[in-house]
Amino acid sequence: MLIGVGIAAFVDETVFHQLLHWHHFYDRSTPGVGLVSDGLFHAFGWFAVVIGLCLVADLRHRAGLAGRALAGGILTGTGAFQLYDGTVQHKLMGLHQIRYHVDLVPYDLTWNVLAVVFIAIGVLLLRAAGRDSNFRPVDVI
Repeated sequence: MLIGVGIAAFVDETVFHQLLHWHHFYDRSTPGVGLVSDGLFHAFGWFAVVIGLCLVADLRHRAGLAGRALAGGILTGTGAFQLYDGTVQHKLMGLHQIRYHVDLVPYDLTWNVLAVVFIAIGVLLLRAAGRDSNFRPVDVI
């Protein structure tokens, strides 16, 4: 799941922060603070990916890697991060919005519906992996 969290953070940072310039991780201060918050957010995403890849390497070394479980974990982590970002960070904490000076409803719906789709597909893959006789759920941890 950490790989999925990191991938979602990386895509968010790269596309919405750097390429489109729609927002910073923290938009309630100066542009300089926004850039620093983006850097910290970017580092968080990369640390999540690196730690996740180390865990995957350990599972592979112990012959405990299940392909469906890996894909399911990545998709579940991606969706969980995106849903958390869209609900907690955007709405509850108000750290930033997806975009400013536009009607947010289509953006919020797209963002959160995609998150739920990622989670649903990820959970289905994890359940399918759980039915596989070679997969033990403790291996994911």
